[in-house]
Amino acid sequence: MTVDQRHAVVVDLGFGDAGKGATVDRLCRAMGAHTVVRFNGGAQAAHNVVTDDGRHHTFAQFGSGSFVPGTRTHLSRFVLVDPLALAAEARHLAHLGVPDPLGALTVDRRALLTTPYHAAANRLREDARGAGGHGSCGMGIGETAAYALAHPQDAPVAGDCATPGRLLARLRLLRDRLAEQLGVGADFGPPVEDCAAAYLAFAERVELTDEEYLPGLLRRERVVFEGAQGVLLDEWYGFHPFTTWSTTTFANAVALLAEAEADAVGDALRLGVVRSYTTRHGPGPLVTEDQALDRELPEPHNATGPWQGAFRRGHFDAVAHRYALAAAGGADALAVTHLDAPACSAGLRLCDSYTLEGGEIRDLSIGLPGDLDRQQRLTAHLLRARPAVLLRPASWTEAISDALGLPILMTSRGARTSEGSLQLRARSPRRTRSDAPADALS
Repeated sequence: MTVDQRHAVVVDLGFGDAGKGATVDRLCRAMGAHTVVRFNGGAQAAHNVVTDDGRHHTFAQFGSGSFVPGTRTHLSRFVLVDPLALAAEARHLAHLGVPDPLGALTVDRRALLTTPYHAAANRLREDARGAGGHGSCGMGIGETAAYALAHPQDAPVAGDCATPGRLLARLRLLRDRLAEQLGVGADFGPPVEDCAAAYLAFAERVELTDEEYLPGLLRRERVVFEGAQGVLLDEWYGFHPFTTWSTTTFANAVALLAEAEADAVGDALRLGVVRSYTTRHGPGPLVTEDQALDRELPEPHNATGPWQGAFRRGHFDAVAHRYALAAAGGADALAVTHLDAPACSAGLRLCDSYTLEGGEIRDLSIGLPGDLDRQQRLTAHLLRARPAVLLRPASWTEAISDALGLPILMTSRGARTSEGSLQLRARSPRRTRSDAPADALS
């Protein structure tokens, strides 16, 4: 069975961990996709795929279709590339029987590099926040983005890995600036020469591409775009400050498609992924949180992280997911995962509205990108909100489809490839940010 559009874009409509990995794997199989294109985030992604023969891999930078024979990965210019983490991930994939993972990888030369110096700075800053931590992954993603914004001409990029002199100069400058900023010694992070040697070896093993590569690929082949994290963590639309330094909506994928040809954007299915219950890692708003679900819904692939914090569970939050849809500019269809959960938890419910300061709220309005003060006020509201009504649907798929106003294209009841299904349904108008009513919380 195939999807009628040429390409597909997969975005998580929650706080991450909704099942993007398994969704991408199944889409690649159904569509016969040539390549998975990563279009945001970096090594902090954790997308789990379990094959029917029991092989399990947590995909970070490689595309989650890598178990599908012949499927390649492209890291676009929007990805923050960590060559050291990529090498470790490639070794695990090779151990699981994926032939020559690095040989099936292409990397845009313009992609920023995430280094051990970024990661060390990230962890020092998160430590300094103490009880006010943001729930960072500790992988240096925010530091990579922040340094590039502050020093756009000096930020290391993937193309530097093939130019030893420039690579060494940029790494030294990066290390020295961060060390001075943080007030740490000159031995901050590993020796620059060791880091540079590893990066030069990386450049010899992978194909570094220019700006013409991806547009040509999109004109020739079927592609699945794989997003990282979730819309509710988006750098502009997420609940600040518990967010990521990354655009987690469809926007980056749309930009890449638009560079290929005029009609490429319309030839891509926009698929939003949600669980049958809502989860998040670490601190921040989770209005429907219910600690009783921790006991009823075990999580084999998401544990408490040393930097992120605890993995938290809540009832299906239709309010938050409608907000994510509006922030993302709409979607064509949904993929609903973990549909085995309602059978495991008799107490699992669906929340369609919040109670806040005596009133009932069904929708959250969308602010302008860049207005982080407004997003922080929204976060403060959500930290006080509570579910108004919790319902136990007779049909979870129908209830979720009705609550979000979209058809369901894919469902899954477990992690393995055979435990999901794909159904072609008529396309509906994309739900957009203008659908939120005028009296929604802002």
